[in-house]
Amino acid sequence: MAVYTDVTDEALFAFLADYELGEVLSFKGIAEGVENSNFLLHCQSGFYILTLYEKRVNPDDLPFFIGLMEHLAAKRLSCPLPVKRRDGAALGTLAGRPAAIVTFLDGVSTRKPEALHCAEAGRALAQLHLAGQGFALTRHNALSVEHWPALFESSRDRAEEVSPGLATEIAAELDALRRLWPCDLPQGVIHADLFPDNVFFIGRKLSGLIDFYFACTDALAYDLAICLNAWCFETDGSFNATKGRALLQGYQSLRPLAPTERDALPVLARGAAMRFLLTRLYDWLNVPPGALVRPKNPLEYLDKLRFHQTIERAAEYGLGE
Repeated sequence: MAVYTDVTDEALFAFLADYELGEVLSFKGIAEGVENSNFLLHCQSGFYILTLYEKRVNPDDLPFFIGLMEHLAAKRLSCPLPVKRRDGAALGTLAGRPAAIVTFLDGVSTRKPEALHCAEAGRALAQLHLAGQGFALTRHNALSVEHWPALFESSRDRAEEVSPGLATEIAAELDALRRLWPCDLPQGVIHADLFPDNVFFIGRKLSGLIDFYFACTDALAYDLAICLNAWCFETDGSFNATKGRALLQGYQSLRPLAPTERDALPVLARGAAMRFLLTRLYDWLNVPPGALVRPKNPLEYLDKLRFHQTIERAAEYGLGE
């Protein structure tokens, strides 16, 4: 989450006139994240999240995101539910951007995940994958392997500002991933961004998942590889095999991996590290002036990528034979 677009009081009140939420009690921007502008909205009827979809989001994808949250909530996955306007629509326009309001989830994200958090996240990811079955809409993953070279080109000329030799290293890894990437894995709805800040806990129990605006149709095991990167490394950059084992066992307690998925996990983890290295690199080099946003260091994912390059078997992540 982040804030790129300012919203005036007049524009907000005009937008909310189409809803039945009561008087506005408070309204403030949320700085975390990098993709859309997000605000915490408190009305007489409760708390909500107001999202303005920024230029990187294709408006044609919004029915997928809105419909997916409705589908998952109907399947009893704890996630935000889009709030309908008086005319029954879930999307409107605010400050020149497509906008939507979703329900607020109780809970807090953990900044220092423990093994038990990883196990809960693994189970929740499997639950999401199972609940996504039967969802009628599909969305191509616009940030998958075939799109990484073009994304890299948008930052290649300035990559050396971040780290000497970075451009050469990325180019070599993109060539390797293009050759190694698996094409025959089980597909379905994936979250594609299930970082700890998108998972809420009350006490030690998971209370919900948020931020479905990277969700798409892709290999289910790729989503698990994203979580390995996001949940199982320590602040010093080392991989925690205990957390990896907890995440993978939690996932497999609901959805056991196929042999092809197990075999592909090291390459998928490399690809997941590359995806976030490239998007973080672009965001690091292109922070809009005046934006309330905290760009994240891309070199964290360069270190993770280098680790995954040393892994040959999924067992090295803690996945039992």
